[in-house]
Amino acid sequence: MSGFDNLNTDFYQSSYSVDDQNQAGYGYSNTDDPYSKPYGQYDYSQPMGYSAPPGMMQPQQPYTGQIFQPTPAFTPASPQSMYTSSFEDEPPLLEELGINFDHIWQKTLTVLHPLKAADGSIMNETDLAGPMVFCLAFGATLLLTGKIQFGYVYGISAIGCLGMYCLLNLMSMTGVSFGCVASVLGYCLLPMIILSSFGVLFSLQGMMGIILTAAIIGWCSFSASKIFISALAMDGQQLLVAYPCALLYGVFALISVF
Repeated sequence: MSGFDNLNTDFYQSSYSVDDQNQAGYGYSNTDDPYSKPYGQYDYSQPMGYSAPPGMMQPQQPYTGQIFQPTPAFTPASPQSMYTSSFEDEPPLLEELGINFDHIWQKTLTVLHPLKAADGSIMNETDLAGPMVFCLAFGATLLLTGKIQFGYVYGISAIGCLGMYCLLNLMSMTGVSFGCVASVLGYCLLPMIILSSFGVLFSLQGMMGIILTAAIIGWCSFSASKIFISALAMDGQQLLVAYPCALLYGVFALISVF
């Protein structure tokens, strides 16, 4: 025990005693402490509050202001209005596909009327809708006579367009696109459809058939050369352009006759 008493004297000396536990702490008093009363004697009419000691931080007051909401610089439109405006601004579908019925009709009239002046601005377009229809019509009329020649029609058309494309680029100063050459040669195939339609009704291997075939070849070549001259500004060279065109349409005429 003497050793324990010596060890006890080495601890920190304090003025705290057990009797101090009965005293109030942190602002509470024993006399006013409601928890020191026996059961059934609490005064519930008095609000029970908490008073923090001076050294403790007071609770912050709740923020009663409005949260800052920035005004949007761009007000998004509804999806319906966006779709409506986009559909209204879009061009028609036929215009996006490059199909213009007015220009097709004007080109057709230019081919059917060889003496009519051709509009170079319209003829210089790469419109292939009319030529495709005329090629199908030419093959269909041949089919009515018992000739299945769709492959020959498209094959000769492709080779003829390639040859005329090379020839016109060598002869003209401005140059020409392959689509323009194919468009003009395809539109000028329209008189050949008339020839193949006559072949459905009667034979083209007689004298009348030969005269009609020669006239149709001249019609097609004259119309094609007229359009090429007006579109490419090749004045005085129509006969030079008409000769290879006549060779090309002569092959289609041979398919129609024989």
